[in-house]
Amino acid sequence: MDTALQTTPLTAVHRALGAKMMPFGGFDMPVQYSGILDEHRAVREAAGLFDVSHMGEFVVRGPEALAFVQGLVTNDASKLFAPVAGSPGRAMYTVMCHAHGGAVDDLLVYRLGEDEFLLVVNAANIEKDLAHVLAEHRRRGPDCTVENISDNVALLALQGPKAFDVLEQVTDLPVRSVPYYHFLRPEPGAFLGCQRALLSHTGYTGEQGMEIYCEPEKAAEVWTALTEAGAALGLKPAGLGARDTLRLEAGFALYGHELTDDVNPLEAGLGWVVKLDKGEFTGSEALRQVKEAGPRRKLVGFVVEDRGVPRQGYALTDADGQPIGEVTSGTQSPTLGQGVGLGFVPNDAAFTTPGSALGVDVRGRVLKAAVRKPPFHKPAA
Repeated sequence: MDTALQTTPLTAVHRALGAKMMPFGGFDMPVQYSGILDEHRAVREAAGLFDVSHMGEFVVRGPEALAFVQGLVTNDASKLFAPVAGSPGRAMYTVMCHAHGGAVDDLLVYRLGEDEFLLVVNAANIEKDLAHVLAEHRRRGPDCTVENISDNVALLALQGPKAFDVLEQVTDLPVRSVPYYHFLRPEPGAFLGCQRALLSHTGYTGEQGMEIYCEPEKAAEVWTALTEAGAALGLKPAGLGARDTLRLEAGFALYGHELTDDVNPLEAGLGWVVKLDKGEFTGSEALRQVKEAGPRRKLVGFVVEDRGVPRQGYALTDADGQPIGEVTSGTQSPTLGQGVGLGFVPNDAAFTTPGSALGVDVRGRVLKAAVRKPPFHKPAA
């Protein structure tokens, strides 16, 4: 079995910058450059640039593409529209489920044209997701095709309060006017010479910004243009370490932690992307039953009031120290200067109401914690 790590089109750039590299999702990826805290702070205060080319991309094309996507994901793809005459198109966040309701993956869906959709999936799940999509295609037999274009796409994420200031240094495209979860598809060559660019007002940090798709051979040129333009504005390259602390402060789910094959989106607090009234989709009957009965467990955010850092797998306890659940993700919040995390507890108001007392068992020492609704990096409501 070949266990060699894959590389992205920017691997040589990361090594030249002195990045600390590590395996992630089968890829050799940068975990940090100047340091996780420094990069985290840059994204919160100015801008950071991430290489996320390890993500997977599938294209669904054909007369029944919409119907197929509708039956594949939990959200309502009929609400999406494609860009027309330079105006933005619309994207959505959603989940693919097994028939029993557990999550195959969470993903983004873009409507590129009337009969063409782009699905962007997690790097570690590319093979699993493709097998699931193709199995659904065989089962339902729609008049459309599925193509894995992951090797032909590079993806950069420019994130932070000054992200659009940086972009406006390198393009005349109306990037600042693109609404959240909308995207532009520039004409070939109109964005830094890229022939296949897509600029998406999305991200995984809790800050504004754009995710930039392009052909792999242009990735280094786009990276260089953005870093040079952003240097005076405080932009810094950022790695997976900061990406994780940023997404956790924002309260965003990470597949393999808050979502798994055995965790459904209703348990994980993603009921807002489950549209049971749109028609049948894979897992809809199981999710309908979960919704009617009420989930047995619920994902909550929490802050640690004692000194200590929660980590995945630590037990969550009630106020008396009795185990009731488990931490799915945890870290020391650079913004708050205290531990924060996400975890599952019984779906009981005593454990899910903001302000409710919890404990985190850190190697036999129970730290005091309190339920708090994310995002953690913004003042509590």
